[in-house]
Amino acid sequence: MGEQKRKEVAKQQKVEFIFGKKNYQWMLIGLGVIALGFILMSGGGSDDPNVFNPEIYSWRRIRLAPAIILIGFGIEVYAILLNPNKKK
Repeated sequence: MGEQKRKEVAKQQKVEFIFGKKNYQWMLIGLGVIALGFILMSGGGSDDPNVFNPEIYSWRRIRLAPAIILIGFGIEVYAILLNPNKKK
């Protein structure tokens, strides 16, 4: 008897996601920004291990890429805290 009640209650309950469509859109944007930061950080190595390439310490890899990655993490935090049920 109790099992039938549980099945009926489960059918009546509507499944709701924690996040709304807006949250997931912002999360994808944040992931894209983080990926862009890691792409900007890549490269700059040397093919020959005996030759030093100073390009590894370029402004793009030391300043710009980490800043973009942090902005991406900020977007992710915003996406988590965004209330999808808020009426305008």
